[in-house]
Amino acid sequence: LLGAVDNGRHVILTFDYDAAVYGPETISRLARQFCCLAGQISSSPNVRVSELDVLTLDERQQLRAWNDTEWDFGQETIVPAMLESSMSASQSAVALEFGTRTITYAELNSLSDAIAESLMSRGAGAETVVGICAERSIEMVAALLGILKSGAAYLPLDPDLPADRLLYMIRQAGAISVLCAKQFLEKISGSNVPVLALEAALQASLGAPVQRRNCLRRGNLAYVIFTSGSTGLPKAAMNTHRGISNRLLWMQKEHPLSSDDVVLQKTPFGFDVSVWEFLWPLMAGARLVIADPHGHRDPVCLARLIQAKAVTTVHFVPSMLEQFLACPEAVKCQSLKRVICSGEQLPPGLVKRFFQLFRAELHNLYGPTEASVEVTAAQFYPEGNNKTVPIGRPIANTQIHILRPDFTAAPIGANGELFIGGIQVARGYANDPARTASRFVPDPFASRPGQVMYRSGDIARYGSDGAIEYVGRADGQVKIRGQRVELGEIENTLTLHPAIRHAAVLLDHKERLLAYIVPAASAPDRVSIRNHLRATLPEYMIPSHFVIADTLPVNANGKLDRKALLLASPAEAARDRDFVAPRTDLEAELARIWGQLLKEEMIGVTDNFFELGGHSLLAVQMNAQIREAFGVELSLRDLFDAPTIEELTVAIAARYLEQQPQEEAQQKLESVMMAESLEVGRGRGSLPSLDSFTRR
Repeated sequence: LLGAVDNGRHVILTFDYDAAVYGPETISRLARQFCCLAGQISSSPNVRVSELDVLTLDERQQLRAWNDTEWDFGQETIVPAMLESSMSASQSAVALEFGTRTITYAELNSLSDAIAESLMSRGAGAETVVGICAERSIEMVAALLGILKSGAAYLPLDPDLPADRLLYMIRQAGAISVLCAKQFLEKISGSNVPVLALEAALQASLGAPVQRRNCLRRGNLAYVIFTSGSTGLPKAAMNTHRGISNRLLWMQKEHPLSSDDVVLQKTPFGFDVSVWEFLWPLMAGARLVIADPHGHRDPVCLARLIQAKAVTTVHFVPSMLEQFLACPEAVKCQSLKRVICSGEQLPPGLVKRFFQLFRAELHNLYGPTEASVEVTAAQFYPEGNNKTVPIGRPIANTQIHILRPDFTAAPIGANGELFIGGIQVARGYANDPARTASRFVPDPFASRPGQVMYRSGDIARYGSDGAIEYVGRADGQVKIRGQRVELGEIENTLTLHPAIRHAAVLLDHKERLLAYIVPAASAPDRVSIRNHLRATLPEYMIPSHFVIADTLPVNANGKLDRKALLLASPAEAARDRDFVAPRTDLEAELARIWGQLLKEEMIGVTDNFFELGGHSLLAVQMNAQIREAFGVELSLRDLFDAPTIEELTVAIAARYLEQQPQEEAQQKLESVMMAESLEVGRGRGSLPSLDSFTRR
């Protein structure tokens, strides 16, 4: 920056900049901001630097214009009314497909009415919460709709979660009852609320006359979904019909579905993306294809389902989209018309690879659970430069404020914390006023008093074109394969173990959770620590490595120094089992594949893939390499059921015998497995007979 005085009356400024780094628009904006600062300093020389305002009048007007998103979508729009309208108009059309089963809109309406009648007879209505514990199925979708029709809000209870966590969720959300598939009744038997078997609820009221007596308003609760909590306990975000109706109607307005569309429902219903996966196609008269309960993890299964059902619309977190695009079957999925991404940052390289395979629409959306799914949106095009991947602009009736620590607007192009205003902001956290007050704060930009905005903890910035770019986090929250995790929740759970005095958890560059532990006395047993965590935390929140330390490093302010922790190698973590080296060619090849995926040098045949840091996406890559190396087709469930190399060799052998002619399979099996040294079960011996493998 060069300055010169002209005739003692004006200062002429010249900006010298690297054109490869900065564009002229950026420099012009900086110049205007500099002049704005200089004017304030000259007129008020005693003002504090922190009180100087860098925003020009033009920028203030621009920020207001970008947040001018008002759109009238109806005063009394609620989800059940939209569903009823669609079901009445599309009675004979197929509403749901699951495996070989299909049901029409008329049949779905009847099933959901049966659930609603059962629940209303038990006190369900506006401002009540009803839990549902079930796997993906036609009955589960009918139950969700039935809860909404009863006037209650639904609380998804993923049966894969630990029982203690499910019971806490039921209590914290204030559920008045729980609908539960019969195979999971024992898991929530400790609940202090009435539990109704889903199958019984359907049969009890099926065909009964509908006697609706609920009176819903847009401000009533629609659903309650839990997210990880930094204080050690998950928190329940309460979302209203106003918020989710706005989200659904905006999407239908911008990217309308028709009766010809087929939408894939694959997101677990404990994550908020599932809300629009369920409701958007059904309110639009489209067909909803339900993925297998565990099929969302396997890109091969997803690709085959998309092809078989001619799916037109699907959602992926970016890490799963990457696995999907790498799957050879993906290129055959040309029925896709739109792919929607959210949950993680979308890398530019992934956008490029997508358009190399597809001419479908690609959308990038952003939003927390506390604001009815997504609040910003961007669409990308094959001809675009796509060098950066913004999270987009605010959607209808939503405002996005990028603020400095003093709650004033950050300049365009400058980083700040992202705050969300508008009608999609949740009501708060169920039965948790302290955490509600800390995250849902008064909105100084609102047109009406009493409105709040959600403090996201995300760092972002407005680009010169109005598109918002995500930068990172301001706290200890991380995303693990699209799933939101508060490191504090894991740390607090660890310190509840009697053998642990202090604990710290961080995510390393390999996306592994590492736990650093200061023992209370002697070093704790790692198996007991894992079992302790699994009693209350979902599997994706269990650290893959545990490092025992005498102390945890702190910085000059006495706070935990996480950067110093990263210097401590996870190699310090002792193995939970004695090392058993590979003994056959097959075991050696599997150990090589694991080592490559897990970035580990020593892989034993009794080591657990998932305890070494493996996860579902790495398991998908492992499966692809097994398919290429051995010509055998495993399911992702096979890999979860056989997490050690020792167990995996048996699974591979079993699949060989199932998938190939018996004589050919037996010969190939004997060759590839070196039967004379294959260990099966606990005893070492020759290759079992075909009959024994079939029985196994």
